[in-house]
Amino acid sequence: MYPLKFQPILKERIWGGTKLKTLFNKPITTDITGESWEVSAVKGDISVVANGKFTGQSLQELIEQYPNELLGKHVHKAFGTDFPILIKFIDAREDLSIQVHPNDELAKKRHNSFGKTEMWYVLQADPDAHLIVGFNKEVTKAQYQEALNSGKLTELLNYEEVKAGDTFFIKTGTIHAIGKGIIIAEIQQTSDITYRVYDFNRRDKNGNLRELHTELALDAIDYTYRNDYKVRYTDNEDVTNPLVHCPYFITDYLPLTKDFSKDLSADDSFHIYMCVKGEGTISDGEVALPIRQGETVLFPASCNKLVVKTKGIDLLEVRI
Repeated sequence: MYPLKFQPILKERIWGGTKLKTLFNKPITTDITGESWEVSAVKGDISVVANGKFTGQSLQELIEQYPNELLGKHVHKAFGTDFPILIKFIDAREDLSIQVHPNDELAKKRHNSFGKTEMWYVLQADPDAHLIVGFNKEVTKAQYQEALNSGKLTELLNYEEVKAGDTFFIKTGTIHAIGKGIIIAEIQQTSDITYRVYDFNRRDKNGNLRELHTELALDAIDYTYRNDYKVRYTDNEDVTNPLVHCPYFITDYLPLTKDFSKDLSADDSFHIYMCVKGEGTISDGEVALPIRQGETVLFPASCNKLVVKTKGIDLLEVRI
């Protein structure tokens, strides 16, 4: 196997824009494109290889044919042939809905799905742009319901002003929303389960209010007050900086100013590289691919080496 690029899966969203094209050169066809799914095994939206001898084959087909070589033995043992994470770039021209994701237990019971633990890395943010993560104080379920019913939910929410490089870890149960004017890299469990609780009374292109999941969300929300959503990390150049390490994925930050190499053989996992700044060439020592901001490459677990040729590139490295 060899480093793989995939065709982006582009998603129209009521809150989407055009920055995926203007900044990342994604082949969007509308001015409300909100998401580019970079590596996906979500049913109905499975990534298709765009380079090399496997061009045209789906990620799921490759996993079925080469489970240990692609996933890694310990990942295959833990997840079978289910690819465990979903990788996206998101362009929020407008505020996203206020929402929450269920945990593994609830998602399995209700939807036969993984839960949706996720992390956000901010690539670009307009002045005064902000995210919503969690509550700004301890809240009971009754207080939440009262605020929601009276149109005052936003008064209970925690707003975080953001800039490029800011990173947030969003555990299941955390009420959250991406604010307008922000582009993020999102790394999450493989799940498309979202409970929308408030949508600013917006209407879709047909004039209809979007569906809310008020009752489903009640038992999914963690009402605990916390202030640890923003990730504090080092950004030392030309080394691997730990970013988010959790049971569902491990993400590190590699800000490189020069050529770089790394042994991957001990990890027994696939590696995904998201370019969040700059450009260069990425290789397993045999097959080299150009990569620039907004692009993603999957190294199957059988690739034992990372080699980067660059004069300046920032990568997120993701594995299990």
